[in-house]
Amino acid sequence: MPDQHAKSYLQSKPDAWLDHPFGPDVGVYKIRGKMFATFGYDGDVARINLKCDPEEAMALRDIFESVIPGYHMNKAHWNTVILDGSIPAGEIERMIDRSYGLVVRGLKKTERIALEIRHGSESLYK
Repeated sequence: MPDQHAKSYLQSKPDAWLDHPFGPDVGVYKIRGKMFATFGYDGDVARINLKCDPEEAMALRDIFESVIPGYHMNKAHWNTVILDGSIPAGEIERMIDRSYGLVVRGLKKTERIALEIRHGSESLYK
């Protein structure tokens, strides 16, 4: 089940926590109060929104049919990944790592340094 693996992987990121500010149907994964992913279902198929740099976002959309512009997000910086089994689990993990790392890099310097000391840069910026 790609959706369960993705949920577990999202939750495994250092200091990540799950919130439901938009109601029980959409999980929002955060680090220090900043969103790095959303998770929900469209019918029976799970979808996650992940942050990307704009060039990577476009490239991923060209490579994978199951990667589309971010639903209800800034389409230049966010992609929606449809977890229909067509994208290898390792690639989904890489996209999650990238989203998480981009958000960590955008944190206040003191928050970012505290995370780096606590968890090590390797685990934050895979």
